[in-house]
Amino acid sequence: MTAPVFVVGPGALRTGTVTLDGPEGRHAVSVRRLRVGEEIVLTDGAGNGAYGTVAAVEGKDRLEVAVTEVRTEAEPTPRITVVQALPKGDRGELAVETMTETGVDAVVPWAAARCITQWRGERGAKALAKWRATAREAGKQSRRTRFPEISDVLSTKQVAALLAAADFAAVLHEDQDVNSGALASAVLPSEGSIVLVVGPEGGVSPEELAVFAEAGAEPYRLGRSVLRTSTAGTAATALLLGRTGRWS
Repeated sequence: MTAPVFVVGPGALRTGTVTLDGPEGRHAVSVRRLRVGEEIVLTDGAGNGAYGTVAAVEGKDRLEVAVTEVRTEAEPTPRITVVQALPKGDRGELAVETMTETGVDAVVPWAAARCITQWRGERGAKALAKWRATAREAGKQSRRTRFPEISDVLSTKQVAALLAAADFAAVLHEDQDVNSGALASAVLPSEGSIVLVVGPEGGVSPEELAVFAEAGAEPYRLGRSVLRTSTAGTAATALLLGRTGRWS
């Protein structure tokens, strides 16, 4: 089994003896029940990792780690960003969790015209915090040292600007009346950035499609079946990771 990952501040990423305490230390000692000699990885979530073994366990929320190596993971290329329309209920957190485990590099919450859920005020701040906490925990679970970025919620105009700057931009669309190609056969860049838009339960509106097309994003389909908004991004991310060679 691969070594478990715990989050620390950048100052803790050094060789020698490092203390892991607080909530992360409590999880390591009381939940994971790590013992002396077991392998462990400490990370700042930005691609930097400290690798070592548990040197001592102190109480219920503190352990000492003997770090033997510190290394930085190169930024992946092409970078994959999924623009995720706001789903109902907790499906947004599900989408973030599974996309993180799959390997997405960034998730952009999008307030699409047909979204039932709206992020406003305190409710929006709490929802965004949940998405970011989910990405952090899923990043740890999947043994990542570089966690995906979760941006602030964007408008359609802001998403269009993001698409215009990408090396490849696409909108997932299942409507057979829309002239969409298969994402599995699209010509993808070997480096740079890929930005993919996943619409809400009610679909991407014709007006939004027009705005995105003007920004250079064409509609693509994944396959014959129609996926939920909370699973389409994960399926598309897996396809892109395989096709770009990042999973090879």
